Amino acid sequence: MPVTLQVIYPVTEGTKFDHAYYAKTHMQIVDQHMGPHIQSSVVAKGLAGGPHVPAPFYAIATFVFADQAALDAAMQAAGPALEDIPNFTDVQPQILIGEVIN
Repeated sequence: MPVTLQVIYPVTEGTKFDHAYYAKTHMQIVDQHMGPHIQSSVVAKGLAGGPHVPAPFYAIATFVFADQAALDAAMQAAGPALEDIPNFTDVQPQILIGEVIN
């Protein structure tokens, strides 16, 4: 059964997020180390939380895995990606692991 890993970067007062570094460098690190286990991925840059409402998140990355074993293997290889987080943000990312239902 497919599972997802979502990495969510909330906007909080006084925090920073370098979208250029994230898109160009960090996602290459993710692909290099975790990519062999990922079926598909999409990254959304936060633009708004609704009409005339600032975005509540800098970005949300969603990774789809064939099953829990593939997610586990990706997480075993995630060290360099986790170590890179301070290079583009001082936000503590939130994580959601989910079961694909649709």
